[in-house]
Amino acid sequence: MCLGMPDEDWAFLEPLIEACRPPCKVPIGNLRQRIEGIVWRHENGAKWRAMPAEYGPWWKPAQTFIDWARLGVWERLLLELVQALLGIALGMAFLDGTSIRAHQKAAGAAKKGNLGGTGSA
Repeated sequence: MCLGMPDEDWAFLEPLIEACRPPCKVPIGNLRQRIEGIVWRHENGAKWRAMPAEYGPWWKPAQTFIDWARLGVWERLLLELVQALLGIALGMAFLDGTSIRAHQKAAGAAKKGNLGGTGSA
């Protein structure tokens, strides 16, 4: 059943989701339906209960989203997507601390109005 996501987008996304999602005792019946429900909810800014019936019971995509957020699946999925789309491999970018300027207060500079000793005069 194709609800909103084109088949070629799902063909690209499905292996990434399978690689990132946690193992579960009971497999999700229609993963595509749940993912499309989650996408629909976030595109429309609606409440979970306002989800159209074509995405199944509202609580199934909601529970999947909450569980995966708690387990860090969405962060891993976004990292996988960026790497797949842009061809970026881990270790290709790094920051050198000698070229990053810190704020003067980060280096221990005195705060405004506190120019000297700690005692009162």
